[in-house]
Amino acid sequence: MELARKAPLTVLLLAAWLISGCGGNADYTPKPRGYFRIVMPKKQYRLYDAGYPFTFLYPAYAKMEVDTTPSRNNLKKVEYKLNMQFPQFNGTLHLTYQPVADKKEFNMLIEDAYRLAFKHTVKATGIDETRISSPDRKVYGLYYNIDGNTASSVQFYLTDSTRHYLRGALYFNEAPRLDSIQPVLTFVKKDVDVMIRTLKWK
Repeated sequence: MELARKAPLTVLLLAAWLISGCGGNADYTPKPRGYFRIVMPKKQYRLYDAGYPFTFLYPAYAKMEVDTTPSRNNLKKVEYKLNMQFPQFNGTLHLTYQPVADKKEFNMLIEDAYRLAFKHTVKATGIDETRISSPDRKVYGLYYNIDGNTASSVQFYLTDSTRHYLRGALYFNEAPRLDSIQPVLTFVKKDVDVMIRTLKWK
């Protein structure tokens, strides 16, 4: 009879000991944050020639759209605004074209590109400038590679120094965490490079 009363108590104590033993592991190490694997599409390009003063190659998996939002610069009315959309990456390469009227306006446009690139210095760990020069196509400019957790990682401007000016800025519609978007950023940067290398003025 006494043994029968002790049996449930023993089972209860044994269960409590097992539960406390499983939950009290002091050597637990948190796992690093993981991200979903992104399948990159095959690199294929098509010609963009929509009646604007320029042509270039862009990736087949991107969509070109006319941007109808009002301009935020105070230089003059923007003649053409386009968006190269990357739907699968939730990113956009914003392109802004303006004809150059004179040397004063040209200098203002260059200064504007510099200002817009360097406004990211608050969060940037570094900004590298690369000069663009293709005399055979009359394409010159600057490429800004912006490192760190910034809203825009790539900005550039292209010009023939006399008549044409095209500015580009790459943005992702995500919280700026470089570690999570780095594979996509590296992939899309190659598309931006192709666009720059193949741009021709009309």
